[in-house]
Amino acid sequence: MLKRSAPEPGETREAVQRVRAWIDDPDMQPLPSRAELALAVRLTARTLEHVAPGHSVEVRVPPFVAVQCIAGPRHTRGTPPNVVEMRPEIWLRLAAGAVTFEQALSDGHIEASGTRANEISHWLPLV
Repeated sequence: MLKRSAPEPGETREAVQRVRAWIDDPDMQPLPSRAELALAVRLTARTLEHVAPGHSVEVRVPPFVAVQCIAGPRHTRGTPPNVVEMRPEIWLRLAAGAVTFEQALSDGHIEASGTRANEISHWLPLV
C-alpha cells in the first residue's frame, strides 16, 4: 500500500481557519459547507497520521476519514483493538485545541476502546 504524503501545514491551517468560528462556537455560527468541513477534517486527521506514524490506533471521523497512527503493533484484519471515534465537530475542536481529549471523553463525545486509544491525546492539538 502506498503511503499518502503529509498534508501541507499551511493548507491544513487554512482549512481549519475557514471553519474556526464554527469550531469555537458551533451553536452560534452557521454550519460550514460539507466541502469545507470534509477538507478540514481530512487534513487534520492525515496530519495526525504523519506526526504520530504507526498502526496501533485507528481514529475514525465518519463520514469523512479514518486513519491509523501511533507506533506499536500493526493491525491488519477486522476491527482494530484500539479505536477512537467521534463526530467531525469534536475532532476539529480537538485538533484546534478548543477542547482536550480528556474533556471530550468525559463528556461522552468520544468513543474510545483499547488500552492505547488515549495516546492520541499526546499529539493534540494539531493546529
